[in-house]
Amino acid sequence: MQRSIISALAGIVLLIPSVTQAATWKSDPAHASIQFAVSHYMVSTVRGNFDKFDVTVMIHDTDMSKSSVEVTIDVASVNTRNEKRDGHLKSPDFFDVAEEANKTMTFKSKKVEKVSDMEYNVTGDFTLMGVTKEVVLNVKGSPKAMKDPYGNSRMGGSATTTINRTDYGLKYNSILDTGGVAIGEEIEITIDLELVQVQEEKE
Repeated sequence: MQRSIISALAGIVLLIPSVTQAATWKSDPAHASIQFAVSHYMVSTVRGNFDKFDVTVMIHDTDMSKSSVEVTIDVASVNTRNEKRDGHLKSPDFFDVAEEANKTMTFKSKKVEKVSDMEYNVTGDFTLMGVTKEVVLNVKGSPKAMKDPYGNSRMGGSATTTINRTDYGLKYNSILDTGGVAIGEEIEITIDLELVQVQEEKE
């Protein structure tokens, strides 16, 4: 459940030409999702979402290395469209969301690298279950912002990554009679986001 992270994230580093110096962008909850995918019984893929999260992106138009991305996810908002399974995921076998330290997972960028005009790699620290490891988000998205009917500047895209859940202490599993395990260790994460530019308050 970590692979993934963003429509909004994608726009992060792609909108440079349309802002001066630096601008802050926030994810639009109505047009964003954070999804994960994991192998089940080695024959299918189970997909789910985290329904509550916040993405903040600062884009610097003259020095992309100074741009930044922060993502905060409410772990208890996990949703696989199966109440029993979601309850198990929140239990001590997995996320153990009753513990304060486990309530959120975060990503904080450390480096932004351009791959092409519509693609960037964003390296940062991903923290889950009190464990922090470096991951790379591959971000693809719109090259410039657009204005919506209300005058807001918007841009978007998607970001992907893959993590091994056991690296973060999520080791629950069961061995199949035919060999192999019930739940895959690799988690693919996808973030689809639409970002809205934060308007500076005028004095």
